[in-house]
Amino acid sequence: MTAPHDPSGVHPVIGVDAGTTTLREADHLIRDLTTTLGLPPGTVACTHLIRTEGRRGTAVSLALPEKGSAEEVWRRLTATEMGAALDDRRHGPAEAAAAAAAEHAARRSGRAVLFPGSDQLTGTLTVADLLQLSAVDRVIVVGATSGETPDPVTPVHTQDHVRPEWREGQLILALVPAAANTLAPFEVPNPTPCCADHP
Repeated sequence: MTAPHDPSGVHPVIGVDAGTTTLREADHLIRDLTTTLGLPPGTVACTHLIRTEGRRGTAVSLALPEKGSAEEVWRRLTATEMGAALDDRRHGPAEAAAAAAAEHAARRSGRAVLFPGSDQLTGTLTVADLLQLSAVDRVIVVGATSGETPDPVTPVHTQDHVRPEWREGQLILALVPAAANTLAPFEVPNPTPCCADHP
């Protein structure tokens, strides 16, 4: 990977709850926060589904590359009405934000939208290039029985939409077979909502 990425996992993580309900809204929130909070290079931003008695929707987490940038982002967040959590600090309605931050910090879950190298994953790349250019640790093929990593020269049609997930400490991208012995990310951009064609 050519982008700066510390695989140790020791990064300050801030959880943010802006009341988003869908993954698409959370993706847009991350893009907005990148600009409004001035997120530095090396930030890993993830979405998290929240299912509690008081909240159904999504929250986001931001793993900052170092403590100084985390403190600056925290200062800017506390000037907003969004819920936020950093370590034991809370701002606003922060239950969902704290849950998202804890999951990301432990690298148990989180759907990465922004991560080192994510801007390089456009068009068609080989599996080897995808792994080399980004913070993605591993790729898996959904439904593959062998459990083996696909051939490094296999083309991956990114559709300019790559969303790996934290699983057991690794950032893993799920792929599916596509036409002509190629692969594509399991998650597609702008999916048709279930039952969209029904009244």
